[in-house]
Amino acid sequence: AWDADLIAVICVGETLEQRELGQTLDIVGGQLAGSVPDGANAENTVVAYEPVWAIGTGKVPTLDEIGAVHDDIRARLKGRFGNAADDIRILYGGSVKPSNAGDIFGVANVDGALVGGASLKAEDFGGIIAALGKA
Repeated sequence: AWDADLIAVICVGETLEQRELGQTLDIVGGQLAGSVPDGANAENTVVAYEPVWAIGTGKVPTLDEIGAVHDDIRARLKGRFGNAADDIRILYGGSVKPSNAGDIFGVANVDGALVGGASLKAEDFGGIIAALGKA
């Protein structure tokens, strides 16, 4: 993707078992390290944290948990890309809906959402977009 000047969306996330074992940051960090090759262009890289256990379940990590993972992702990106990491968008995906989008978008280092099922309903998707506009 990077060689073809495409925007690469790297999705990372842990299973429920990994979360319960306290392995979230290690798992996500390992996935990130293994998915972004040396020489990748920070300008066309997007990272999406999408906890596997939250996809389509209606379950969402706490805002503090989302923040901790996004902060860790940003720190790891800075370690690889330096200040250019500030330009890499980090999205949250995992049961984002109009009722929780505003709170999620208020978390540091959450630059947007990777929307799944809610994108299929215009009213829901519009509510998420409106929440992002207010963030």
